[in-house]
Amino acid sequence: MSTLAEMLAQQVREGAPELWEPIERNRIRCYACGHCCPIPEGQPGVCKVRFNKDGRLQVPWGYVAGAQCDPIEKKPFFHVRPGAVAFSFGMLGCDLHCSYCQNWVTSQALRDPHAVSPARLATPLELVREAVEMEAEAVVSTYNEPLITSEWAVAVFKEARAAGLLTGFVSNGNATPRVLEYLRPWVDLYKVDLKSFDDRHYRQLGGRLQPILDSLRLIYQMGFWLEVVTLVVPGFNDSDEELTRIAEFLAGISPDIPWHVTAFHSDYKMEDTQSTPPATLARAAQLGRQAGLRYVYAGNLPGRVRNLENTICPTCGQVLIERHGYLIRSYRITAEGRCSSCSTSIPGRWKQS
Repeated sequence: MSTLAEMLAQQVREGAPELWEPIERNRIRCYACGHCCPIPEGQPGVCKVRFNKDGRLQVPWGYVAGAQCDPIEKKPFFHVRPGAVAFSFGMLGCDLHCSYCQNWVTSQALRDPHAVSPARLATPLELVREAVEMEAEAVVSTYNEPLITSEWAVAVFKEARAAGLLTGFVSNGNATPRVLEYLRPWVDLYKVDLKSFDDRHYRQLGGRLQPILDSLRLIYQMGFWLEVVTLVVPGFNDSDEELTRIAEFLAGISPDIPWHVTAFHSDYKMEDTQSTPPATLARAAQLGRQAGLRYVYAGNLPGRVRNLENTICPTCGQVLIERHGYLIRSYRITAEGRCSSCSTSIPGRWKQS
């Protein structure tokens, strides 16, 4: 019986020329993520799914490890078509190895023998037909790290765009300028997990802080719709200093970037760490507002964070979108994307009239 790695090695296609180049001694360099791996002949990069065969980059193609519909708020996108259905799909693998990963059965499938997630063959057209049949308004690459499967995502997104759907990435943000240029014509929405503001912490997760910070600036400058999530983990990134530094950095890019501070639940290799209490999220949200961010949300604790699930007009204080978890209870943003009370423009990708 073939192993998962052997099966995935057959589900490949040559990588996009924009995302790799040959270097000396039959090695190649991949630019799909911030590691920029120099990959020897016959070996994979850090992600385990992009590899060098005969001096050519091979990348994942033609399968999904998960595909289903979710509320778009689950991604989470709070400033995009509230109440819409998002068709979510993912492959296998990741360029990081977070010990608290909540999608570890897909992201760590080639690193952890306990992570077993069956894959099914698929075509981009089949996936988009499923999305249309389920009345989705967006197609989102998620569950694993989409940067390392960018070619497949773009193929799906081309079909999605042709069907009139929005497209999005749910990513760790460990990108490169090359991959963002490759994605920009085909990706509307980009959610980044900013996991910490301490390079030592990022190195524990298998990455570095600076590429994520550089990518966040570039994602915003290039015109993707950007929302940022920080999973607040007790004892890891929940100090006032670190949360303030994150918020100040984001506000320095734009005070209109929605920042989601979400609750950690014990998972994967951190089952002994306590879950994040509501008071910690309230404190993080307050620090975000003090740093100048206009839209700060608390997530993963529906009904336990007072008004921190709601979108509130920064000018007049009107509740524009009232939420309970993923449920939209009321909606008061005009078709032009303005507050229904004071006409302040609210940034986002709102419902079409």
